[in-house]
Amino acid sequence: MKIKKDLSLDGYERPKLEVPNKESKLLLHSCCAPFEFIDADYDKENWFERIKGLENEPERGARCTKCFDMRFERSALFAHEHDFPTFATTLGISRWKDMKQINDSGHRAASRYQKVNYWDFNWRKQGGSSRMIEISKRENFYQQEYCGCVYSLRDTNKWRMSQNKPRIIRGIKFYN
Repeated sequence: MKIKKDLSLDGYERPKLEVPNKESKLLLHSCCAPFEFIDADYDKENWFERIKGLENEPERGARCTKCFDMRFERSALFAHEHDFPTFATTLGISRWKDMKQINDSGHRAASRYQKVNYWDFNWRKQGGSSRMIEISKRENFYQQEYCGCVYSLRDTNKWRMSQNKPRIIRGIKFYN
């Protein structure tokens, strides 16, 4: 007998979060979402240049570290230039990503600026991942089964085909 886990978070009480040092401003780096946003870190040519030679690295490998470093360097610079004392990222909520790898990149980027801190809050805890999935489904947010990197898409599709699963088609939502 299979027991289906109820992903509904009816009655979920959102934990009260406090930004470190009781700061009143937080810059939130996000790879995708329907928030008001500033596109400050996507530079395709720079990304391919940095990733050169790492095309066959596995997920969570050196290629991901280089990618996180690039994105957080831009986020930390934006925080510095626009008086955000703290920045954080939503990337850590994904179970596909390595929290330590993400947070190390965030701290490295923040260390370049005297008045910028990286907040390494664990968004997965206290039902965060389940809540993210629930909200994404309810709001019909686009989500995908790979990180967005062309090499991650390639490798995920290789694995899916070896498991007799259909290929991922870009632009088709993963969570239905």
